Amino acid sequence: MRSVLIAALLASTVSPAIAQTQAPIDKAAVGPVKPNAKNGPEIGDFGFDMAGRDTSVKPGTDFFDYANGTWYKATTIPADRSTYGMFHVLQDRSLEQTRTILDEATKQPGNKAGDFYASFMDEAAVNAKGAAPVKPWLSAIRATKDRDALAIEMAKLQRQGVGAPFGAYVGQDDKAPDTYIVSFSQSGLGLPDRDYYLKDDAKLASVRTAYQAYLARMLTLAGEPNAEARAAAVFNFEKALANVHWTRVESRDADKTYNKWMAADFTAKAPGFPWAQYMQTLGVANRPAYLVAQPSAVTGEAKLYAETPLNVLQDYAMLKVLRSYASYLSSDFDKTNFAFYGTTLSGTPQQQPRWKRGVGLVSEGLGEEVGKQYVAKYFPPESKAAADALVKNLIAAMGDRLRNLEWMAPETKQKALAKLAAFTPKIGYPDKWKDYSGLTIQRGDLVGNVARANAFEFQRDLNKLGQPIDRGEWFMTPMTINAYANPPMNEIVFPAAILQPPFFDPKADPAVNYGGIGAVIGHEISHHFDDQGRKYDATGKLTDWWTARDVARFKTFTDALVKQYDAYEPLPGQHVQGELTLGENIADLAGLTVALDAYHKSLGGNPAPVIDGTTGDQRFYYGWAQVWRTKWREPALRQALLSDPHSPGHERVLTVRNLDPWYAAFKVQPTDKMALPPAQRVRIW
Repeated sequence: MRSVLIAALLASTVSPAIAQTQAPIDKAAVGPVKPNAKNGPEIGDFGFDMAGRDTSVKPGTDFFDYANGTWYKATTIPADRSTYGMFHVLQDRSLEQTRTILDEATKQPGNKAGDFYASFMDEAAVNAKGAAPVKPWLSAIRATKDRDALAIEMAKLQRQGVGAPFGAYVGQDDKAPDTYIVSFSQSGLGLPDRDYYLKDDAKLASVRTAYQAYLARMLTLAGEPNAEARAAAVFNFEKALANVHWTRVESRDADKTYNKWMAADFTAKAPGFPWAQYMQTLGVANRPAYLVAQPSAVTGEAKLYAETPLNVLQDYAMLKVLRSYASYLSSDFDKTNFAFYGTTLSGTPQQQPRWKRGVGLVSEGLGEEVGKQYVAKYFPPESKAAADALVKNLIAAMGDRLRNLEWMAPETKQKALAKLAAFTPKIGYPDKWKDYSGLTIQRGDLVGNVARANAFEFQRDLNKLGQPIDRGEWFMTPMTINAYANPPMNEIVFPAAILQPPFFDPKADPAVNYGGIGAVIGHEISHHFDDQGRKYDATGKLTDWWTARDVARFKTFTDALVKQYDAYEPLPGQHVQGELTLGENIADLAGLTVALDAYHKSLGGNPAPVIDGTTGDQRFYYGWAQVWRTKWREPALRQALLSDPHSPGHERVLTVRNLDPWYAAFKVQPTDKMALPPAQRVRIW
């Protein structure tokens, strides 16, 4: 589904084909975590790691450094990570928990999850096969006589998880949210973003050189001659694709990316690509209408397909196979793939243990089959009940904010409150689990298992066409450390695994919980009112329901927030992109605002207790800062700044400089570096 539809707390995880899960916990780096704590919180004395602060830094100089500085200086990024922080602590826990489930499942022949995991863990068998499992696909690509035949082969492979020039998926029609529709989008790049191909930057130029060497190495491993010249031709084709791609800022605009085409429009508006054969093979032919996210890019890609020599397109398709399935082939493919995508692109020196990669794979391929067991074992009913209550409190606080807004017209405000009242919160896990009975998993057939799992999910999506919208569907597994808002569904979703420390600890001080999971809940609620989410009404329909004056007022706030984040420079010469990160920055700002209101309301009119010399408001902001403890390797941070719609953790913590109560809580002075004059603080909700 389009990125504007699901706004997650973190960047989306990588696909199963190149999944890289997490490394062991560095207990010394994350502070006093006590996993078996019975009488108190797992972190610190009240839920926050006070020893991780750096009190030599004033809160108003840099609140991230003040709250997290000692943690940051003491933390070493594990060798198999590109970034490390509190999210990763939770991810490690989730992986360990899921591993216990899969280890037990492997002892039960015929258990799908166990057999899938065992097929990945049998490294000797995988190495013995080399590239043999994908040779039939490569041979079929080589055997194509024209572009029509190649498009058919690419469509077959796309159903099995291999990348293609066009993205295709089934989702809601944004302007008819009770209907499923097939959507197409630009795709086809091997590097993370068009800037990696086009931007005049020495660092990116070195990545481009390494990428061509990687492509050549993969062709050589597959037994192909003249690899360097062929890799260069494929790179040039991808660069041409990048040149017609929309930017990420353009692609997050819900209005601009809603373009309805009929089947005949593809041939008329995007000639040069065999759309009829491709759609027929993909299984999406003869639909009454389609959505196209980036029309000019689709047109440009089709033109390039027609103009590029067939042998280059064949090499491109073969490399898509090899890259998509490298992690499931022999170690020479796997290590080559990691050397580029893990080390060169993200700066990660060492690949993760095989068991962690296996857990990640099975968690993707059989997500709810494993999730059902995960919830039964690790998510007690009291955790769900506590989270349900928190969500209700945060929705109520958002309602109060909306009712008291001075800048919004009464008619818009009434519709906004109706939208809020129609919210569907989803907590922990789905009410109805997905059925995997039709999926065949065989021990000893890793590539076949991955291909069948991908095809199974692709067909599951196709089966939605013509059916009522499944409003109980989840797009994350219970084991996922993340959360999301989905405007066409008018829902907010919180998987079970994120409802643990440091986000939520029932034994921690409530202020820390409200600053952690409370702000996360507020973040997701407010995504429905960010610069894109606000365009969807109470039914989930993309429509213009604000007054023109309200839109103009809102834009004055968001323009100021863009300018504020544009000024941040996490790497020399590379700034945060305020336009790209706008939706997430709005959600952070609103989430913190609403969560503090909810915390204050939870006190029932009583003053917050003083704990270890800290006030309630201080502990609230500590909770927020602790969640975003993050340390990056330079290449990974560079990649995030170019392509991630989220600001880095350091800059997310600095959101507090817009909040009046933060100034009071920490006695921030007007002369402090982080201080903003009241007139420059961005206040939206």
